[in-house]
Amino acid sequence: MKEFLNGAGLKEMLLCAYEALDRDKQAINELNVFPVPDGDTGTNMTLTVSAAATEMHKTEDCRVGYVADKAASAMLRGARGNSGVILSLLFRGIAKGLKGLDECSAKELTQAMRGGVDAAYKAVMKPAEGTILTVSRVAVEAAAAAAAEDPDIETALSRGLEAGRTALAETTKQNPVLARAGVIDAGGKGYITILEAFLDSLQGKIASGGGPVSDGADEGDGGVFDAFSTEEITFTYDTVYIMRKFQPEKPLDLLRTYLNSIGDSLVISEDDEMFKVHVHTNTPGDALTESAKYGVLDVAKIENMRFQHDALLAGKKPETADGIVDPEEDGETEPAVAPPGKQCGFVAVCAGAGMDRLFRELGCDQVVTGGQTMNPSTQDLLNAVNRTPAEVVFILPNNKNIIMAAEQCVPISTEKRVIVVPTKTVPQGITAMLNLDTDASPEEILQTFTDVIGNVHTIQVTDAVRDSDIDGHKIKEGELLCLMDGAILESTSKTGAMTRQICKAIRKLEPEFVTVYFGERASEVQAKELTDAISDAVPGADVTMVDGGQPVYYFMISVE
Repeated sequence: MKEFLNGAGLKEMLLCAYEALDRDKQAINELNVFPVPDGDTGTNMTLTVSAAATEMHKTEDCRVGYVADKAASAMLRGARGNSGVILSLLFRGIAKGLKGLDECSAKELTQAMRGGVDAAYKAVMKPAEGTILTVSRVAVEAAAAAAAEDPDIETALSRGLEAGRTALAETTKQNPVLARAGVIDAGGKGYITILEAFLDSLQGKIASGGGPVSDGADEGDGGVFDAFSTEEITFTYDTVYIMRKFQPEKPLDLLRTYLNSIGDSLVISEDDEMFKVHVHTNTPGDALTESAKYGVLDVAKIENMRFQHDALLAGKKPETADGIVDPEEDGETEPAVAPPGKQCGFVAVCAGAGMDRLFRELGCDQVVTGGQTMNPSTQDLLNAVNRTPAEVVFILPNNKNIIMAAEQCVPISTEKRVIVVPTKTVPQGITAMLNLDTDASPEEILQTFTDVIGNVHTIQVTDAVRDSDIDGHKIKEGELLCLMDGAILESTSKTGAMTRQICKAIRKLEPEFVTVYFGERASEVQAKELTDAISDAVPGADVTMVDGGQPVYYFMISVE
């Protein structure tokens, strides 16, 4: 029986939860029903919890309230996508409930978890059943009921997990889209993965850094390390380095593919000015040489994991390169807050050199690289806010899955007032900036932006990434997929049929302005053909073509 939980226990539970999510993230990603490439749930939840895991490695204080607060703060700043933000809110509630405690009882822990669920529900404008919200609520209610009868924390989490699993299975029936696809909710699955890791860690079934705990009777430091031999290390060098970018807008997709081909455990994080690589590889020189095509080396550390493992087995402290400064881990390198040289400044999120250039020309002070498949974290957005030399900073997320992460900047920012404009697409953001009156007050600017984005329809053309059956459309992986305002317009393997459907939809809207933004995977000739077809379909409209250079989407079409 375990009646109390201290900070060391909570810290270990969080580290195990991160490793469990990292292990299962692809399986969670594959539960996403909609066939558009996006910032998948498993990836976003893993990256969010990884921020807490990083903080846990620095935390030595064993008070449970302190550990919870540090983890919640890190997750709030590291939150990516709606699922990541909701997860961070669940943990923020836990931190508030455990504030000031050295250790907590089952009742205190479950009441704190209940506070997290309440906070998450309040943050969602229209909470729907059959999501992570449902699963977390049901699980926490069962855990709290168990804690009221039995002081054992393991029993409370076990009951909560059992109820959560049942609720997760029910999400298929509660959500019509999930019902048609026959799958459970991805966010709910991620939450259950965390609860499972929590309970397994508490019961001693798993330990962070080594997976399942060794069966050996010894509980010394060597238990985890001698669970495998040095020869089982596939890639020798733990390689970490930071590059200062040549071109802020240049995507790192090809670099990511290359690094995955020469190693594993790859993580690439980036902002406008630099990117950081972590990879296990046998050829660190090749990794650095390929990365030099994208920027100038700032710092690097390369450690031989075989030597380190041998040292640990021998009971020695392994030599490391911990003296190297890491901008993500050294608080002094966090971007300074720019002094307010003007009243209003603007931060936009987009991907593609053309889009980046356009937003800057329209008056955006900072452009955060992101969008579909690469949701920026709250901290990424907050860094851009801090670098903006203005008293009031508007954020244009330009993607519905980034809005919640942007909204978390509002309470965090202490130096500047932050206003989030609910732009769901890049064309909405561009239209907002086109209507900017620099002499207007912040309230007037927000009102204008809100009014004009409501008149923008967005058509997007990409590839279907999975077979699916959505709203009567039978979609095959690899087909061209056309969306209008988030709804499926057409799915076909024939470009002619796609063009005709786009023209038909635009004609019905009777627009005054149409802009075709073509991406990095579309040629100028293809863009010209589509633009000409639209011009013929709506001869009274002003139709233009712009090289956006965006990834993911062949075309983004703004219709006003």
